[in-house]
Amino acid sequence: MTLVGRQSVASMILAGGRRLYGKSRIEFRESDPRCIDIGLINNMPDAALKATERQFRSLLRSAADSVIVRLTLYALPEVPRTEFGRRHVTGRFYSRIDDLWESHLDGLIMTGMEPRAANLKDEPYWGSLTRVLEWAEQNTYSTICSCLAAHAALLYLDGIGRQSLGDKRFGVFECARVSDHQLTAGAPSRVPMPHSRWNEIPEETLAASGYRVLTRSEDAGVDTFVKQRRSLFVFFQGHPEYESHSLLLEYRRDVGRFLRGERDSYPSMPLGYFDRNMVDALITLRKRALSDRREELFEDFPTALAAGKVASPWRSTAVQLYRNWLSYISAEKERRLATR
Repeated sequence: MTLVGRQSVASMILAGGRRLYGKSRIEFRESDPRCIDIGLINNMPDAALKATERQFRSLLRSAADSVIVRLTLYALPEVPRTEFGRRHVTGRFYSRIDDLWESHLDGLIMTGMEPRAANLKDEPYWGSLTRVLEWAEQNTYSTICSCLAAHAALLYLDGIGRQSLGDKRFGVFECARVSDHQLTAGAPSRVPMPHSRWNEIPEETLAASGYRVLTRSEDAGVDTFVKQRRSLFVFFQGHPEYESHSLLLEYRRDVGRFLRGERDSYPSMPLGYFDRNMVDALITLRKRALSDRREELFEDFPTALAAGKVASPWRSTAVQLYRNWLSYISAEKERRLATR
């Protein structure tokens, strides 16, 4: 992990598909449009903290090409956490959210988080989250809001409320590109994309408030959309950053919660993801769990059966989206620097 010119011990350099360890030979220059400062506000549950860090580091590293990316980690302090989670996000790998207010970043990524309150305004982190949005508009060239963070941003910025789906929208859905935009340049016209959410924003509501939909699915609804404010705000209802096994681990977690009595209903299986053998094995486990609910059945979850079989067909498109995002930031940084 390379520390370059920031007080944050969380900063690292990602360049040309490589993460540079030790003493970096690359000098990061704030005034160079090919050097980009990105902040990642990681609000995921404790069990997914390290996986989320890895996912975004890998995605940015693959998308960087000739751009030098300096990544700094943050977390909203009010997100409920266990002792492990609190130690992790207040340790040496994360910067304090208070350090953000007096700084400038070229780009920002804010992840979703597990919903707890029916109204997002009642979440304990609402105040910090809205302050981040206000800061991002004034201090970034572009900001990405993922999943629940996207819904919270829409509620705060334009008063758009999410709508409950009744059941979890979970799986891999084919999404079509419906609008030409720099972010989707070079991407295929149709691509599978993972989704995992309990709520959605209807397309007509977004259009009425000036949002531009870039990709959508007939089965999953709106996927990616944007709105140009002082900063370009990019919203994902899906999860392009997910790894091939992310949906598997999430489903396994939810099955475990059911078996331990932490949730009332047996979770729905992710659609368009498992092969026939895995589906049959999971159906068998579900029947057993519904007739004889006990925690010991969790040991029979067929994780090994899925090993090497689950794939991430969305990966190349995800890299292209983030490569285009970094290119947009670089070009916008160069344009604004030229006008100073």
